[in-house]
Amino acid sequence: MQAGLPHASLIICSRNRPKMLLQTIESVLEGDEVPREIVVIDQSDERNTEVEHLKTKRPTDIRYIWTQTVGLSRARNVGIVAAQHAIVAIIDDDMFVAPSWYGALIRALINAGERSIVTGRVLPAEAEVPGGFVPTFMPSDVPAVYEGRIGTDVLAGGHMAAYRSTFKTVGGFDERLGAGGEFPAADDNDLGFRLLEAGYRIVYMPQAVVYHRAWRGKGEYIRMRWSYGRGKGGFYTKYFSIKDLHIFKRMIRDITQRFCYFPYRLLRDPQRGCGDMVYVAGILVGSLQWALTRWKNPAIDH
Repeated sequence: MQAGLPHASLIICSRNRPKMLLQTIESVLEGDEVPREIVVIDQSDERNTEVEHLKTKRPTDIRYIWTQTVGLSRARNVGIVAAQHAIVAIIDDDMFVAPSWYGALIRALINAGERSIVTGRVLPAEAEVPGGFVPTFMPSDVPAVYEGRIGTDVLAGGHMAAYRSTFKTVGGFDERLGAGGEFPAADDNDLGFRLLEAGYRIVYMPQAVVYHRAWRGKGEYIRMRWSYGRGKGGFYTKYFSIKDLHIFKRMIRDITQRFCYFPYRLLRDPQRGCGDMVYVAGILVGSLQWALTRWKNPAIDH
């Protein structure tokens, strides 16, 4: 235990990014404080022997689990089950962490209590390739606490900490959503929505900072927007109900705002403007796909 911090497990999931994974782990181990355990869930085609046999002088156990499962949400669920401590943190394998990141994140969770989940600041790192970009980031430096129906998504699945009991209560990540899943995004939106509906609080702690690496090139931007839209469409339709139009209204607002801003964005940033329209198309297609799946199997969301 470090400076009053309880033992915690850090989960890092990876697929076919061995160098990035190693660099992310090294970034964590160079921090002012470190987790008692790092659980690596590797879905790569081949074992990462460098990480598997990694040695460190820090008080951290590194547990490497190579699995032939597919999908980020499934990998995270495997990691949550495998974690040995009551507190779990999650980051992605393409991130660097600030030196004070771990202590700030875990202390924020302790202060917030077991009915809370903590997320933090996600800043874009410098571009590593021409036109490099970061799919999502959270730059706000203002702390916030979210409760109830807030009408937006505030949980960063690639930067969070919670008690393991939280996942037992509300369920883990929906394995249909997220990278590698049938609907390749919105896994964190889904978890955040379920947490708030169950009466949990989402705490945003900007002092806990991670840097999302901009390793994706400009040519991947439109494809990413399509994937994010399809995932979001699946998420919206998962919760659609005639008796409760909250999520339907959110979807309509999301689409309408992007159409309204389209002319301005097309002039100022053509790539982003086109990306917004591709995102909207993805929402509609993802929504239809989820609806068809539900129609074929009415018990799918129950």
